[in-house]
Amino acid sequence: MRFRAWVAANDTGPWIIALVFLLLLPFSVPRVALSDEVQYYAYLRSVYFDRDLDFRNEYEHFAAQAEGFGDQAVTNALLREDAMNPNPRTGLLRNVAPVGAAILWAPGFILADLGTGVANVFGANLPRDGYGRPYIVATCMMSALYSLIGLLLTYRLARRFSGDFAATVATLTVFLASSLVFYSIILMPWSHAPGFFLFALFLTVWIRHWGRPLERGLPTWLALGLIGGLMVMTREQLGLLLIIPALEALWTYGALVLRPFSFGGAKPLRTSPQRSHANAAVGGTRRWRAALGLFGRHALFLVTLALTLTPQLLAYQILNGRPGPSPTVAGKFIWSSPNFLNTLIDPGRGAFVWAPVLALGLLGLVWLARRDAPLAGLLLAGFLAQTYINGAFGTTWHLRGAFGFRRLIECTPIFVLGLAALLAWLQPRVGRWPILVGAVALVAWNIGLIAQFTFIRPGVIRRELVWEDMLYYQFVEVPRQVLDKLWTLLFDRCRLMTNQTC
Repeated sequence: MRFRAWVAANDTGPWIIALVFLLLLPFSVPRVALSDEVQYYAYLRSVYFDRDLDFRNEYEHFAAQAEGFGDQAVTNALLREDAMNPNPRTGLLRNVAPVGAAILWAPGFILADLGTGVANVFGANLPRDGYGRPYIVATCMMSALYSLIGLLLTYRLARRFSGDFAATVATLTVFLASSLVFYSIILMPWSHAPGFFLFALFLTVWIRHWGRPLERGLPTWLALGLIGGLMVMTREQLGLLLIIPALEALWTYGALVLRPFSFGGAKPLRTSPQRSHANAAVGGTRRWRAALGLFGRHALFLVTLALTLTPQLLAYQILNGRPGPSPTVAGKFIWSSPNFLNTLIDPGRGAFVWAPVLALGLLGLVWLARRDAPLAGLLLAGFLAQTYINGAFGTTWHLRGAFGFRRLIECTPIFVLGLAALLAWLQPRVGRWPILVGAVALVAWNIGLIAQFTFIRPGVIRRELVWEDMLYYQFVEVPRQVLDKLWTLLFDRCRLMTNQTC
């Protein structure tokens, strides 16, 4: 009885989310093998051990490791120069990855190095070089940790607008039925899990004073500037998510100028007809003072954001000879975003096609708008900004070779908030069981795609979804081959990877 009373009085969502995540963790594949992973990891290893940004030794190590299994991808991507992939004029090897993920992984990496040193004191004789398993596993587990914290923060965001059931189901469904689970458990040393965590953290800090923007003090704006800078350093495109506080700022300034002062918990000024003129002057003074104070806090935010970006700008300067990204990245950008819609609905690569749960989450913003239309509008603006920049990459918008549309993973809190609002509306109308059945179906579909992508027909589906025979593979081949390879999946997953560097 006491347990039931505790469950009734407390949210169980965080415990369920943590339990599901921990049950998945034994199926993880901690390794650094693909060219993008190598570039992210090279920053961490090179700065810590070599005190430089010359990545030749890191690239050669991981290239040789992959070549041992007949995989030339790292060699071709990072050690061979061509017209499409030139090295910078500084003479260093190119690295188009930003530095933020390495910064966030650093605590785990340093602990692994300290642990290796302690183990060697007791005779372990482990290589203390940044390449050994302790370093790789620690780095990958940092990504997993950030993903878990991001899920818990996202649950709390959804919980503000819906019940425990809707928030829990929405959080777990978006996690398990989208690309996020793949880049949290299988391709771990990418920047998506840290980027997702940072955006969830940014929204958590920002939303505390949602509707009361004048109550955000200097410490809050300092924190937002720091988190925002880390977001940009982790994935540059995440800077466009700052459109959310930017639009709020414009709305607040406009309200201060055009309407009676009623922000920050203060009530509008009420005056008698005899004193209206004098009070209008007082009200105008208060509004301008409030606007100037807000402007000062916004300036502090921007200064903090700029200072936080210093490591990235220094890395750009050292690598590229200028404080800007590689021309290889900039040259792909087309301002008109010709692939905006393809990003979402292309039959082979569209985000909503790979993971229908994302479409449901976006649709759910309509129900969130019933509770809070301005917030739903700002979240939609953030999502549209990410879709715009994804569609603006003229030659690589499709992300062929990636599982799902990974560039929208960081928008997970937006999808969860929308889906939670939709489920909260559905729950009293259809009950819990139909919602759970739908969630399981979405998750099962994603698991089938993961199985096809990794070991059933990777040569086909890694380029794009092939709908011919898709239902046959999802409902016949996936269950059959999973059962056939169950022992390998449980105890020797590395054999199913592109190369067995794990």
